[in-house]
Amino acid sequence: MLSNIEAMQNVKSLKDVDVKDKRVLIRIDFNVPMDKQHNITDDNRIKEALHTINYCIDHNAKQIVLVTHLGKPKGYDENLSLKHIIKRVERVLDKNITLIDDFIEDNSAIKSSKDGDIFLLENIRFFEGETSNDESLAKELAQLCDIFVNDAFGTSHRAHSSTVGITKFVDTKVAGFLLKREIDAFAKALYNPVKPICLVVGGAKVSSKITLLNNIIQKVDKIVIGGAMSNTFLKSMGYDMKASLVEDDYLTEAQQILQNAKKNNVNVYLPVDVVITDNIDHPIDIKIVPSQDVLEGFSAVDIGPATVKLFEEAIGLSNTIVWNGPMGIFEIDRFSKGTFRIAHAIADTYAYSIVGGGDTANAADKAGEKENISFISTGGGASLELLEGKILPGFENLDKIS
Repeated sequence: MLSNIEAMQNVKSLKDVDVKDKRVLIRIDFNVPMDKQHNITDDNRIKEALHTINYCIDHNAKQIVLVTHLGKPKGYDENLSLKHIIKRVERVLDKNITLIDDFIEDNSAIKSSKDGDIFLLENIRFFEGETSNDESLAKELAQLCDIFVNDAFGTSHRAHSSTVGITKFVDTKVAGFLLKREIDAFAKALYNPVKPICLVVGGAKVSSKITLLNNIIQKVDKIVIGGAMSNTFLKSMGYDMKASLVEDDYLTEAQQILQNAKKNNVNVYLPVDVVITDNIDHPIDIKIVPSQDVLEGFSAVDIGPATVKLFEEAIGLSNTIVWNGPMGIFEIDRFSKGTFRIAHAIADTYAYSIVGGGDTANAADKAGEKENISFISTGGGASLELLEGKILPGFENLDKIS
């Protein structure tokens, strides 16, 4: 069904190569959230990388070099240094790890390493050329390894030196176990799924989901639309959404998506009632109103109870569910009910469920349903581009199964 999924499933994994006595460089994703005191608030991404790292340790790799980014620095940024996370990595891995501040200027520690040593390079985005896929930086990285393992799904939609450029200069390049698990999960949901398939989509903007909706509309049976993006669809149907967030430039596109869905016999579910407020940051007046009756000066901030029941029924009658985007401003407790109820509804089904996107994964976690979702993707933008039908750059140059 999805040629991009098939193509990416065809890449070699770590199990297809012999790492014994080899220098292995693993591009992992340790882009973990931290508070102002640099305390890690969620170490799930570190834990997700353990399978790949431990496999290399258990199969006697000569040395392991870990490469990751943290945040979006422009040059060196003390707050985004990996020295803030290395202790957590050591604790989770139960191994000593050496942080290399500047592997270009001084990689003597790596060159003189003993068998089994593990190194963590300083935030790769501190180095000029990483995000522009600079070849000289890619060559420097390639010199550190015999085998390149990409296990960073969250950055595989970016053509950077540490994800794509390096593959030009390393003979053996394969996918790590997390990367393979991600692609296999999406394949199960979209390549040969058990029908009916339901796409639950939310978030703030229609503009960020246009390609997704246009690509997936012929592959699903129903689409549930919530979040602020539903305001644009409702306005395209003639509803006055008053002060609600609406993308007026995308009203025509919203109408076309609805028409295309009808043409393909895809049922689209939109909010029939919404939670509105007079002030998002400092609400005084909060009401539940029919979607066509938003009050002057008020904004829609969550789906209402009638909508929750409607969406729950659509979700409950599905055998495969893909969820991307919250139903409202769930970060604010008073506007989180709709999103959490949808998380509960998905978790309560016997369907195969996959959650893509950082906000959506966070919402499922906050709702206490993280363990009851079939698969939660570690990549936001990457999962979105996968659903849009694109082949992720991080997969393109990896070795293929012949």
